[in-house]
Amino acid sequence: MRHFLDLADFASEDLHAIIDSAITLKDEWCKGGNPPLLRGKVLGMVFQKPSLRTRVSFDVAMQHLGGHAIMLGPDEIGLGKRESIADVARVLSGYTQIIMARVFAHQHVVELARWSRVPVINGLSDAQHPCQAMADILTIREHFGHVAGLRIAFIGDGNNVAASLGQAAAHFGAHFTLASPAGYALPEETLEGIAEVARHRGGSVRVFHNPLEAVRDADVIYTDTWVSMGQEAEASVRREAFHGYQVNGDLMRAAPNHAVVMHDLPAYRGFEITDDVADGEQSLIFQQAENRLHAQKAILLQLMQ
Repeated sequence: MRHFLDLADFASEDLHAIIDSAITLKDEWCKGGNPPLLRGKVLGMVFQKPSLRTRVSFDVAMQHLGGHAIMLGPDEIGLGKRESIADVARVLSGYTQIIMARVFAHQHVVELARWSRVPVINGLSDAQHPCQAMADILTIREHFGHVAGLRIAFIGDGNNVAASLGQAAAHFGAHFTLASPAGYALPEETLEGIAEVARHRGGSVRVFHNPLEAVRDADVIYTDTWVSMGQEAEASVRREAFHGYQVNGDLMRAAPNHAVVMHDLPAYRGFEITDDVADGEQSLIFQQAENRLHAQKAILLQLMQ
């Protein structure tokens, strides 16, 4: 049985197969619909955090493939509080054929997988956001026609989104650049893991503190919130630390003319990104959001067939 918790757990060839499948599934849907390959299957969706894209995209993905999804919020389960994670995993394994969890601590989704008798998908944790990264790669491939050799610059916090994007970039042979203030870069262990994969796939990893340097040769400029859920108490300190890391018109003018902009949403406009960039002609943000649906169909099928 295979889980989908961290892109580091996968061979590059497996991730390439998922993207190929996502492209086929999206094309099928646009031409009239997907075959009901998951008819009679149920996805249990466990949420510790609020959600728009994760909840709706997984629910609709199951519907498109002939299955069903059940949403379980924090008031219904209280993961690790009202019931132990082990008990929740074993109970849900008896009712559903697959579980997706959106959690605060990565260890919670790891624990779910440990006790589950069905595949578990990490819908987001504090350490990783692998489903988002696969949708990002799908979007980049659609726009450029390929991923290998492209330069992807992440501007901002070295967080879960940056970690999974860096891993995905490495697996697909892209060059990954991170620009963060001192103290906010990805952990060295994470960067070393990304670099190890990149060496085998023809990519590379660079770390800058100056965002202007990071975007100078970028094909893709990516950003995310500076204050993630659970970090609200640090909001003022973080916004001060990230001053100068905003993706705005000045930053875009320092990049090649063909560069595109990505953001996993929700976007805090006026902080990490400005309206003119988010809504501009170089933005792929909403194509990216839509592609969560099709990338996750491919992940569901990979784990359940």
